[in-house]
Amino acid sequence: MIWNLKPNAKAFRFVGHLEGVTSIQFSPDGHLLASASQDWTARLWIPCIHGESTPLKGHTAPVRSVNFSHDGQFLATASNDKSVKVWSVYSQRLLFTLSQHTQWVRCAKYSPDGRLIVSCSEDKTVKIWDLRNKICIDSIIDHDGFANYVDFSHDGTCIACAGSDHTVKIWDIRINKLLQHHQVHRAGVNCTSFHPSGNYLITASSDGTLKIMDLLGGRLLYTLHGHEGPVLSIAFSKGGEAFASGGADGQVLLWKTNFDEFEYKKVIKNHMQKLQSDEPPHLLDIYPRSPHRHDGKSQSVETRTRTSLAQPSLHRDGVNSEDLHPPLGLFSPAVSNRNLDGENKYAVHTVDEAGTMDEPVGISPILTNALEHIVEQLDVLTLTVSILEQRLTLTEDKLKECLENQEKMLLSIRQ
Repeated sequence: MIWNLKPNAKAFRFVGHLEGVTSIQFSPDGHLLASASQDWTARLWIPCIHGESTPLKGHTAPVRSVNFSHDGQFLATASNDKSVKVWSVYSQRLLFTLSQHTQWVRCAKYSPDGRLIVSCSEDKTVKIWDLRNKICIDSIIDHDGFANYVDFSHDGTCIACAGSDHTVKIWDIRINKLLQHHQVHRAGVNCTSFHPSGNYLITASSDGTLKIMDLLGGRLLYTLHGHEGPVLSIAFSKGGEAFASGGADGQVLLWKTNFDEFEYKKVIKNHMQKLQSDEPPHLLDIYPRSPHRHDGKSQSVETRTRTSLAQPSLHRDGVNSEDLHPPLGLFSPAVSNRNLDGENKYAVHTVDEAGTMDEPVGISPILTNALEHIVEQLDVLTLTVSILEQRLTLTEDKLKECLENQEKMLLSIRQ
C-alpha cells in the first residue's frame, strides 16, 4: 500500500507478488519503489495509480530485504538462500552475488557513499563488503544472538545492529569496536532507524514498544506505546520531523517528533563539536581485516532498563509524559571519532597511563605525531571529565529533588 499523507487522499494498493511482502523502499529520487517477497523475487515499481512493476528473479529462496544505493542506480537484495545480490536498476539485470554467509541473510544495506554493503545473517555474523573487489573485508561475530536488521549511520562511520537477543549494538567500523550496547527491550529488536542528525536512534521490538535512544548521552529518552503486538518496522522521515511504524496488528502509525524542538537544540548547544558530520571511512581503515568476536570487556556505553524507574512514554499525539533534562555527556568516553584533519568531534579512548616526557634529540616524526596525539587525547579527556562532573551534579540535584518530594508525600500521607 502507498499512502498519501494529504487529508482525504486515497491510498494505492499494488498487487504483483504471489506471497507476503517482506521489505519495501523508495529510491532516493522517489521515482521507483523496490519490494521483496517470500515468492523468491524482488520487484521494481513505478509508484503511479496502476502500480506497474518488473520482477527481479535470481534468488532461490524468500527475499528478506531490498535497499537502493545512494544514487539509485543499484539495488541490494538479501535472501534466505544465504546470499546478497546486487542488481542494476536501469537494465534490471543481476550484476554479482555476495555469498559467504552460512545461514539465511536477513538484511543488507548500502553505505551512504555506495562503496560498502553491510549484511546480517542468522549465522550470527555481520559482514561488511567492499563492492569494488566484491569481497568481505570485515566480519563481526556475536554468539549472544543474530542481528535481525542492520543499517549504516548517516555519515557511514557506524552501523546499528538490531539483535534477536533483545539488544541494540552500535559498532564503529573504522576502529572495529563496539561503541554502545543497549539492553532496553524485553523481546527481539526487529528494526532501527537513525535520525538525520545522527544523534538519535529509534528501535522497534516484538515486545510491542518503540524506544528512542540518545546516542550522544548513551541513554534511553522515550518509550512509545501504540501497537498491539510486535512492532516490525520503523523509519524516520527525511527531515526527522516525523517517523512511521508498522506492526503485526496490521496498523501503520505516523508519529510526530518533539525532541527536535527541545532536546535536540539543547544537545547541539552543548555539543558544538558534532555540528559537522564525520568523513566517510577510508577503505584502508577497515581493509583487510580478519573476523573478530565480540569482546565483553570492550569499553562501550551499556544501557539497561530498570523496573524501579518509570520510563517516559510518548502518545500518538506526540506529547511526552515527562519533561526530560537535555543530555550533557559526550557521545562516549570510549569512542575515538577523528576526521581526516585530526579534529576530535565526540570523545576519545580512555587512557590507562599518561605522562609527560621531554622530546629527545633526533626523535622520529612518527613518535612526535604519537606524542601530539596523546596530548590531544588528554585535552579532550579533561573536557570529558568536566562534562561528566556536570552530569553528576545534575543527577544529584534531581535525586535531591526526588527525595524532597518523597518526604512531602510521606508527610501528606501521615496527615
